[in-house]
Amino acid sequence: MASSLRHFAGPSCFTATAAASSGASGFLRRYAPNFCAFAALRPIRPAAAAAFSAAAGAANPCAPPAAEHEQHQLRHDSDQPTPSPAPAAPAPAALRVGIVGFGNFGQFIAGGIQRQGHAVLAASRSDYSAYCADHGIRFFGSVDALCEERPDVLLICSSILSTESVVSAIPFHKLRPDTIVADVLSVKQFPRNLLLEILPPGFGIVCTHPMFGPESGKHGWGKLPFVYNKVRVAEGGDQATKCDQFLSIFEQEGCRMVEMSCAEHDRYAAGSQFITHTIGRVLSQLNLKSTPINTKGYESLLQLTHNTVSDSFDLYYGLFMYNVNATEQLDNLERAFEKVRQMLYGRLHDLLRKQIVERVPMPVVSSRKLENGRSNSFAGLSYRL
Repeated sequence: MASSLRHFAGPSCFTATAAASSGASGFLRRYAPNFCAFAALRPIRPAAAAAFSAAAGAANPCAPPAAEHEQHQLRHDSDQPTPSPAPAAPAPAALRVGIVGFGNFGQFIAGGIQRQGHAVLAASRSDYSAYCADHGIRFFGSVDALCEERPDVLLICSSILSTESVVSAIPFHKLRPDTIVADVLSVKQFPRNLLLEILPPGFGIVCTHPMFGPESGKHGWGKLPFVYNKVRVAEGGDQATKCDQFLSIFEQEGCRMVEMSCAEHDRYAAGSQFITHTIGRVLSQLNLKSTPINTKGYESLLQLTHNTVSDSFDLYYGLFMYNVNATEQLDNLERAFEKVRQMLYGRLHDLLRKQIVERVPMPVVSSRKLENGRSNSFAGLSYRL
């Protein structure tokens, strides 16, 4: 019995020591277990929880235990099918962009359109069928044949001077009534007003101007400005979606997208693009040549001259003729040149030049005006050699 109690309770449960007295009373004192040690092993339930459990059991003796109920609920929840995510909206189909006027710039723009996965159809007065066959482009000998294909976007890439006749000859009745017509001219108010006048009411109108060309954009379109104005685009529906698709071509190519009105564009362009072309044209008349001692500034002037004369004179004339701000800028440029010349001539002293350069003794000059009427700060002085 002693060994059983010792095995059951363990040495720590006994209060008597091995040196206690013998006998029955000593045996009980020595081997009586300390039942208080078992109190810590018994789980203690809060009184409120115990009362609630007892009341629930009394009210519904057939109810399953709480733990079993929770496990059953978990199994029930796991059996429920997981809701599948909503299907993603299908990607819009690739655009079919018809380009009217497939010269150097039209071919340049077509490359970016194709890189973004859209189809290109082209029509032009010149025969570019061989080029189109090599580049996966459908070529049409007439605008009528192109319009019969009903492209999503009709892009006008003609010259500024020929735009009115080109647009007037387009058979709009062969196109879908929600077709988007866009242009890439270097002036914006002129094509805006022209398209609003000629196009049927349901057609979308987007005026754009890539502020770069085959020369400046030959290494990519990244960070190059692309100006656009949604002149007339129906909100919502396919026309708005296709308009966003068309503009995203240039955004995905890395262009810096600039939205502004056509009038604002022409004001900025007259002070930047037209002036640039004018300076380049003036320099080309000087027949500048490279020298063995070119400076960086002179190299820039040579490059400017090369870039501007690479464009046709019709483009330059169009920038002048079809931008109402160009004449003012040309007058400003002329006045600025005259002012600089007067600054130089105002300090020019013909008599002093003769003395210094030609080494000719000159008499004393009493008048403070030269023969050409310009004031002379050195009049009255004489330098004798």
